Amino acid sequence: MSYYRIFAVILLLLGVGVGYFVYHSETVTPDSFLSKPFKLGLDLRGGTRLVYDADTSVIQAGDVKDAMDSLREVIERRINVFGVSEPQIFTETAGLGAEAKHRLVVELPGVTNIDQALQLISKTPVLEFKTERPDGPEKEQIKKAYEQAQLSITSNASTTIESLLKANPLLSEDPLYVSTGLSGRYLKKASVSFSGEGVSGPGVSLEFNEEGAKLFAKITSENVGKSVAIYLDGQLLSAPNVREAIKDGRAEITGQFTVDEAKTLVRDLNLGALPLPIKLASSQTIGATLGQEAFDKGVKAGAVALAVIALFMIFWYRLPGLIAVISLSIYVAIMLALFKLIPVTLTAAGMAGLILSIGIAVDANVLIFERLKDELRRGKSIHDALLEGFSRAWLSIRDSNLSSIISAAVLFWFGTSLIKGFALTLMIGILVSMFSAITVTRTLLLALGVKHKTKLSTFLFGSGFTK
Repeated sequence: MSYYRIFAVILLLLGVGVGYFVYHSETVTPDSFLSKPFKLGLDLRGGTRLVYDADTSVIQAGDVKDAMDSLREVIERRINVFGVSEPQIFTETAGLGAEAKHRLVVELPGVTNIDQALQLISKTPVLEFKTERPDGPEKEQIKKAYEQAQLSITSNASTTIESLLKANPLLSEDPLYVSTGLSGRYLKKASVSFSGEGVSGPGVSLEFNEEGAKLFAKITSENVGKSVAIYLDGQLLSAPNVREAIKDGRAEITGQFTVDEAKTLVRDLNLGALPLPIKLASSQTIGATLGQEAFDKGVKAGAVALAVIALFMIFWYRLPGLIAVISLSIYVAIMLALFKLIPVTLTAAGMAGLILSIGIAVDANVLIFERLKDELRRGKSIHDALLEGFSRAWLSIRDSNLSSIISAAVLFWFGTSLIKGFALTLMIGILVSMFSAITVTRTLLLALGVKHKTKLSTFLFGSGFTK
């Protein structure tokens, strides 16, 4: 008995301590090490959400993940320069296999001017290196497609580039050069250079990373005596002839810039040359007022749900119900503390997952108390009925929660970012609810020390409208 009471006091003190941490971490100054404000998603704090489709057709299937990771890092570095607070940048994949679409999602809290948001992204240049397209039927077909397109434009002024591309996909190919896979993804750094070897104006020196240097060496060794074209944002900058293999991973773009243009290009390349072409697929702006309104409604829904559940549990299950409410309060405190410490980005969907997990936490207590009633009807003492009730309810709680965790894990694995937020909070909630129901509620009830049936104890451990 003393063991359960000591353990119960420890649990209560820990619960109060965790609750105080949740409250205190919201009220201290931001520079305090105890400051752990909730990390709110874009839908709760306002801002801009941009979704870009990435064109992965230019790289090998096995390199897509690395390229997308590199794309995310480049965009994040680019946005950080502008001092946007806590931007969320992540990649996601929709579909499976060759039909899968790879997307880059950029969430900019506090940025409600969509033009400003687009400007943060669009300035980043796309750098590509291409080699000469070999002579053959494919080259001739592309050239022919270009000639036919030129005739169509000449004969019909209303012809658009889009309609021509739709009619003949070969027009999207360069008749002179083919992609090599060497892009800004492999760029280590760029700098302004003045070679002075018969070239007027500044140039831009490029230094590749180890992987890019190997690729560049392979390209130059296989194309000695031929030209290697350098494209920036789809425009041909230069196509120098390769005299010999270049194995030190350095290249130079010359003769195309003023000093200011060279400096701007170097700055943009160093901030991040995109490893993949991207195209804006959708944009969404959420005002700060609307976000705060969604947050307030979510908090209100959670408070109302908790209050109604508490009243029901106390009314229907009496003393065990009151213990369940205390356990539920500890559960909520632990959940909020975990959201701060992990940290979990709270979205409207995540708050829905939290509220749903409160119901699951109560469900476990209901199962236990119903088993307790069964054992009391069989004539067992309250102490024995408590032990047997928890023992019999455990298997049902374990199996039902395990199936819910599996469902949440599947949602997290395949879902979009919003679905993942819901699934993550639900999984955490289920795990914590098992601890609160099996450990906290059980310990507090056993710590009461009620063993035998009396008129008062029978009433307190009764339920519903029974006396």
